Amino acid sequence: MLSKVLSLGLSGVNGYEVQTECYIGTGLPAFDLVGLPDASVKEARERVRAAIKNCGFRFPVSRIIVNLAPAGTKKSGTLYDLPILLSILAASEQVKLPKKRCAFLGELSLEGALRAVPGVLPMALAAKRLGYEELYVPEDNAREATLAGGLAVYGVKDIRQLTAHLTGQTPIDPAPIWQPEHKTQQLLDFKDVKGQENAKRALEIAAAGGHNILLVGPPGSGKSMLSKRLPSILPDMTRQEQLDVTQIYSVMGLLRPDHPLIESRPFRSPHHTVSAAALAGGGANVRPGEISLAHKSHILHACHEKANYMRVGHVALNSAESDSSDTISYSQKPNADIH
Repeated sequence: MLSKVLSLGLSGVNGYEVQTECYIGTGLPAFDLVGLPDASVKEARERVRAAIKNCGFRFPVSRIIVNLAPAGTKKSGTLYDLPILLSILAASEQVKLPKKRCAFLGELSLEGALRAVPGVLPMALAAKRLGYEELYVPEDNAREATLAGGLAVYGVKDIRQLTAHLTGQTPIDPAPIWQPEHKTQQLLDFKDVKGQENAKRALEIAAAGGHNILLVGPPGSGKSMLSKRLPSILPDMTRQEQLDVTQIYSVMGLLRPDHPLIESRPFRSPHHTVSAAALAGGGANVRPGEISLAHKSHILHACHEKANYMRVGHVALNSAESDSSDTISYSQKPNADIH
């Protein structure tokens, strides 16, 4: 018996389609998971086995092979728990899958409850781009997924609720598209700064034109205080800019379930000892760094050496000779250099 359940995966901050194929055949009982799964995906075998039994279903005592296609792309994370479980139940003819083109993703607890996973927004946008009609996600991820628009999003609490929906016994209502009531992030206001007229003028020019700016001065001269207030005079983000920034924070798992949209330009201030990998991102499973987290906004980078940077703007605060400097970079262009 063979079944196929559609799901989604992440490559950096972009989503792509993953097909979960399950074959149940004769032979000694075994549960094999193929398709370049990492350790977290391989552990899904035990979570799925326990969830199936604890939800009142029968776990097949047969040879089970689950393939995550494309098999040449490495799979990571716990979001494949739900499609693996559904593929087994469908192959063993315990549930019927919808005829509509839909995708499933979510982490399972041992009792069958669904837990939130990171990166739902970029995967929802990929589902919309690929022509999916429905998307089933954990309940805590539903608001975030609706930001993509163009497809019906179902927030699922547990396996029992999902199977009751698939059989038509207790349908789940699609989640409404989430809209923020008001901005919840309170920014430090630039108008509160007293004095520092030259520095404020330079920051205003940098904010208006999207320029890089370098603030140089001794500790306590106001470099960090000014830079933290820079977001309050930056132009409001467009809807597309909000989605671009929110996708990055979604992949990093930094979104709030009750307010899943980044509405204000982010401010990042990494420690001066930050490593190159933490600043630029990367790794075996590519993760965004501080520069990416400052996308569409600015980053404050402090160092304890005399500044020797490319200076688009240069403002001395109280003292031209300093052993401490901060670099503030802001750009509205996604590919602009950050110094």
